[in-house]
Amino acid sequence: MVSLIPLDRQLHTEALQQVYALTPAFWAMYQLPGAPAGQAERDLAAVEAEPGRSALGILRPNQPGDPSAGAQLVGLVDFRRHWPDPGGVYVGMVMVAEPFQRQHLATAAWALLEDWLVGQADISVARLSVEQFNTGALRFFQHIGFELTGEARRTKSGQRLVRLLAMEKIVEKTTEKTIGNVQDER
Repeated sequence: MVSLIPLDRQLHTEALQQVYALTPAFWAMYQLPGAPAGQAERDLAAVEAEPGRSALGILRPNQPGDPSAGAQLVGLVDFRRHWPDPGGVYVGMVMVAEPFQRQHLATAAWALLEDWLVGQADISVARLSVEQFNTGALRFFQHIGFELTGEARRTKSGQRLVRLLAMEKIVEKTTEKTIGNVQDER
């Protein structure tokens, strides 16, 4: 079971930076030795600066017997509502820290978010782009119902050109759960 919470730069920067630190394979795809210092701060500041953009933390409840109270931030969903078109959402990232991957947390988080997007945010289509070399992300998004559109574009990432593959999904209510703490306005 997972929960989603809106991330706040003043409250969650350190925890998000820790998620980034626990995801070295992601950074290695970009020839980086790990998460750049201050990356969470920059990302959350960028979210605050863009209307309609949200960063939600993926929370996993602590396991029985864990002396910590509450839940642990284990991932991130970054998206922008009604962009580039009304009724659409552009998904920038779905990330789960490596120690928590392959536990269906990202799938559960997407199901919660999809229900909220359809039921509360008036969204009917989700779009995203995946780097061609990021086969894990490509498989994940196909698993949750995204399809390749046949569109691709190249963009510069550091010193190299990266091919981005466009994906799309018609979103619909998938569960009976809703996200009560997701804010519709930023």
